Amino acid sequence: MDKNSIIGFVLIGVIFFGFTWYQSNQYQKQREYQAQLDSIAYAEQAALMAEQDSIARASGIMAAESGTAASSGQKKYLDSLLNSRSNAEAGYVTLANDKLELVLSTKGAQPYSARLNDYRTYDSTDLYLIKPGYSDYNIAVFAGENINTREVVFDVAETTDSSVVMRLPFRNGGYLEQKYILPEDSYMVRNEMSFVNAEGLIPRKINSFDIDWNVIIPRLEKGYTNEKQYSKLDYYFSGEKKPEQLGRGGRNASESIVSKVKWFAFQQQFFSAIMTAENEFSSADFSIRFYDEKDPDRNLMMCNARIQSELRLENGNVTIPFDFYFGPNHYRTLKDYDRKYEKIIPLGGSVIGLISRGVIIPTFNFLGKFIHNYGIIILIMTILIKIVVSPLTMKSYKSSAKMNILKPEIDKLNEKYPKQEDALKKQQAMMDLYRRAGISPMGGCLPMLLQLPILYAMFRFFPASIELRQQKFLWADDLSAYDSILDLPFNIPLYGDHVSLFALLMAVSMFLYSKMTSNQMSNDPSMAGMKFMSVWLMPLMMLFICNNLSSGLSYYYLLSNLITMLQTWFVRRYLVDEKKIHAQLAASAGKPLPKSKWQQRLEEAQKMQQQALKEQQKRSRR
Repeated sequence: MDKNSIIGFVLIGVIFFGFTWYQSNQYQKQREYQAQLDSIAYAEQAALMAEQDSIARASGIMAAESGTAASSGQKKYLDSLLNSRSNAEAGYVTLANDKLELVLSTKGAQPYSARLNDYRTYDSTDLYLIKPGYSDYNIAVFAGENINTREVVFDVAETTDSSVVMRLPFRNGGYLEQKYILPEDSYMVRNEMSFVNAEGLIPRKINSFDIDWNVIIPRLEKGYTNEKQYSKLDYYFSGEKKPEQLGRGGRNASESIVSKVKWFAFQQQFFSAIMTAENEFSSADFSIRFYDEKDPDRNLMMCNARIQSELRLENGNVTIPFDFYFGPNHYRTLKDYDRKYEKIIPLGGSVIGLISRGVIIPTFNFLGKFIHNYGIIILIMTILIKIVVSPLTMKSYKSSAKMNILKPEIDKLNEKYPKQEDALKKQQAMMDLYRRAGISPMGGCLPMLLQLPILYAMFRFFPASIELRQQKFLWADDLSAYDSILDLPFNIPLYGDHVSLFALLMAVSMFLYSKMTSNQMSNDPSMAGMKFMSVWLMPLMMLFICNNLSSGLSYYYLLSNLITMLQTWFVRRYLVDEKKIHAQLAASAGKPLPKSKWQQRLEEAQKMQQQALKEQQKRSRR
């Protein structure tokens, strides 16, 4: 290793560590600033959490308050039946099938917990999308007085293996009924809310009622950053192509909607609680707040929906249907409901999403029918993708190999035209050289650009694919999360507190491929920056980016780089004839070549530059 190389490596090290120190310093300042913001956010969140906790424990608190009120002779409700039920003790009813266990509380006739039978959390415990007591579902309606169903206990009127009916009687003989139905082999729960014989109880001018649904979603995955990044609140307007998003990227947010809403979803990275109104909600207020990573209860986010629904009594009776979905964000499962539920999965925009939905997911699911090792499936998918795009990439590789052969000729042109004012002459001479050798520089770049949508589609697919969740391969225990071969006792800004081996190997393969292709770059000093970026900076950046992302994604990029290196070597070794190219150059030497329109414009620009230079020289002499 010569002196210049040593100096270069030292400078790279100084830049890298200087950059790390600078980022660490900036990170510390950001943390101090964020602490100020967090103190405000935490105050707001604490108020919301205090309200949520009080609601979640409403049965006990309300019973105690009602007992105190009764002892002092006060009543919570004018209706004696309602007042007695505000003092009653809550009971629980369970609806279950092979997929879902839903526990309902008679206090408010509401969902109490939701457990998915086919899934487990990262630490192998039961997966509760809603933990017991972490949901509050309330119906607020005026029936001679303000009634909140969370405050009163319903009677269990009827139960079967797949349904339960709960009723809240009124003193005039009418009642509010909540019926829940859980079909076999389904994540969807049907809810039919009915007012029966409510004429004279609910005034005619009352044409709506409010629903408040507040849920605390727990952490279910390995990596907090990734889980938070892909969790959000979605809401959908009928007729639209996709739902709106709230809280994307793990940001606290709220939104007021004055138009009709068809459904909304409290969406964790891989699971969702979705509520749908068959007749649409009249309006809605949504909010989402994320918990800190160090939350002792390992909660992820608090989702709040305050929605309004129409109430149209006919002879004192009405039934209003809703649907609740408690299940996985599995593309085919959600799509089968034909309600645009599958659009909550972040697969990308129109083009990227089309590639994901139309090519990647069907291929992935097809291979999954025959192969149970998802590492092998990713390998086969990578090979198939490389085969499909090979007509494009082979042309690019051939162009790259030819340019590598012409490197000595390009270096001669750099020596011939060293001055900046000769840049156009050098560019023209290089274009002549390429044309004599039968090389189209744009023909080599364009095929590579056409591959970018596929690469980005894979980038969106892996973190959002529940198929990869908790799938083990080699040292990775979950292909949907990062793999760690070493947990660090400290956190490196932008990198993390662990070492991902797949990300490291991917960066190394990227470095080797860049070294392999950088040989075709000329020794022109103007190319030094590009060479440094491709060989050193890009692999380092990808290492920092991928260290916290899905290990399946890093594994895919690693395979893609290795196959690309193999293809490049094969093209250079067997498909490009160096002697033939040199013979072609010798045969065309001294012969005029037809000029393309681009070359004609280049020559015109060169003449204008030369003319401007001469005029500048004349003015300087004066």
